[in-house]
Amino acid sequence: MELIKCGWAKKPLDIEYHDKEWGVPVHDDTKLFEYLVLDAFQAGLSWSTILNKRENFRKAFDNFDSIKISNYKQEKIDELIQDKSIVRNKLKINGTVKNAKAFIKVQQEFGSFDKYIWSFTGGKTIVNNWKELNETPATSVESDAMSKDLKKRGFTFVGSTICYAFMQAAGIVNDHLISCFRYKEVGNDK
Repeated sequence: MELIKCGWAKKPLDIEYHDKEWGVPVHDDTKLFEYLVLDAFQAGLSWSTILNKRENFRKAFDNFDSIKISNYKQEKIDELIQDKSIVRNKLKINGTVKNAKAFIKVQQEFGSFDKYIWSFTGGKTIVNNWKELNETPATSVESDAMSKDLKKRGFTFVGSTICYAFMQAAGIVNDHLISCFRYKEVGNDK
């Protein structure tokens, strides 16, 4: 018997990501930074495009090590802009370096990025009850607040829609359809 899953998961990489990662609560700062970077690069593109280049992003951006990225010099940035294995968007690449610096400041202020980012939902996963894909919103009150605060702290490419996608990826919100086998598996986070 084939498991019922969210309708957007059609291609092999999408299915693997959906079945193993999407919506699982994440509390590891490096993984949270990875999702922040990938969601910023995804803006205007399909998530499949980013998943297909994910390993290339991982290599190009030093395994999403925020400290290393925060210290990138212009030579490294120029190298990334020429790297055909990733999305070569100058603004997004420069934004990643800027975000790494802001990310480190948040870690220093709050003890971890995890503690900060989960504060927008009181440390718990928001569990939605969608029956159809078209019910899923692009933003929420929480993603609006997150976006506003991240921008205030110097982050870029963190509009409310990007923040909502980040929240979905990191399990801060569970947007699996109620018919999806993953809906109950990812559950609530405390």
